[in-house]
Amino acid sequence: MPRTREPKPAQAITVNASERQLAAIQRAARARGMSPEDYLLALHEQAGAGEAGAGGVTRPADEALKRPKVKHRRKHGTIYHGDSRALLDKVLEPASVDLIVTSPPYGLVFKKSYGNEDADQYLDWFRAFARGFRRVLKPNGSLVIDIGGAWNRGEPTRNLYHFKLLVMLCEEFDFKLAQEFYWWNPARLPSPAEWVNVRRIRVKDAVDCIWWLSPSAFPRASNRRVLQPYSADMERLLKRGYRVKPRPSGHAITKKFNRRNRGSIPPNLLVAGNNESNSAYIKYCQKHDLVVHPARFSAAIPRFFVRMLTDPGDLVVDPFGGSCVTGEVCESLGRRWACCELREDYIAGAKGRFVGERERDDAGPSGGAARAKPYKVWTPALLEADDDEEPLAADGGRARARKARAQP
Repeated sequence: MPRTREPKPAQAITVNASERQLAAIQRAARARGMSPEDYLLALHEQAGAGEAGAGGVTRPADEALKRPKVKHRRKHGTIYHGDSRALLDKVLEPASVDLIVTSPPYGLVFKKSYGNEDADQYLDWFRAFARGFRRVLKPNGSLVIDIGGAWNRGEPTRNLYHFKLLVMLCEEFDFKLAQEFYWWNPARLPSPAEWVNVRRIRVKDAVDCIWWLSPSAFPRASNRRVLQPYSADMERLLKRGYRVKPRPSGHAITKKFNRRNRGSIPPNLLVAGNNESNSAYIKYCQKHDLVVHPARFSAAIPRFFVRMLTDPGDLVVDPFGGSCVTGEVCESLGRRWACCELREDYIAGAKGRFVGERERDDAGPSGGAARAKPYKVWTPALLEADDDEEPLAADGGRARARKARAQP
């Protein structure tokens, strides 16, 4: 009778991790109903088998990715064609990047032509990029992510994927949230139409979240680089002067407040329209019959963070390059840069951002206050409403209201 083989005892592997990293692993394991050991093994198996992307498309494991190809070079930077996971793992040196500023595909319910990920699978898709970000960023570097929200399918409620992404980056990858910003785009059309225009039970979604993170609690930064013109009220105050006294809020206003500096410190609400229709980039694409990227973000956004968080000569990376707005900004500001994009047709159009001298989008990456224009924000609920004319729907707008028939 053959002798039964005893199973070999499992070998222990020691993992060196900080208390913060260990706590993050334990939290992630508990959230999935797993032990830390099983969680780490599951991550290992997932990395070896490859990650599934949108629509069931299998993404190759990180080690199987091909190095991205150089498609365009400028004085200060390079456009790469390929998967940016390979750029982060195989091209860029560890701890070599001063700033990553990017706008990844949003986790939307409806698919876009540029290839967005499903909100419910977004965290699993993003983890590989997060590992790469952690690898290449300097200890005092910054990660800036512009990410829009999404609506849940079939109901007027918001998906929490972009908030979950922030928590994941902090708890699993030990990033620290330096500050949250919000980008208000005044040109955004009212959407989603069903809830905003038809049933009138929600308002226009016109604000993106921008997460500013860093491996350090003290990333390199200076708000003196991004000052704004004084408001009319502040100009009047500086001219007339004011009495030094405590405010009702408890803040003590001193004589130093009456000092005229180069400008005012901006808030964490960034205002930038994004409705270009006749820019040199679009003209270039039209002239050469190229695809215009449908989800460009305003040059004002990367310009703000590049100026605040880097010095000339620092390295800035945009792993979701799109039409290479970040590269255009960095080229004009004298920062070294690298943009990576999966779609070669978008790269072909992006080259138009570097052809000759031209008027740049959003008053240009180097545009100043002379061409800047302020946006007006109205006081909430400024227009009077007749509360008796149209009572609130008892069902909260679950059913479409019937249109009143015209009286004969």
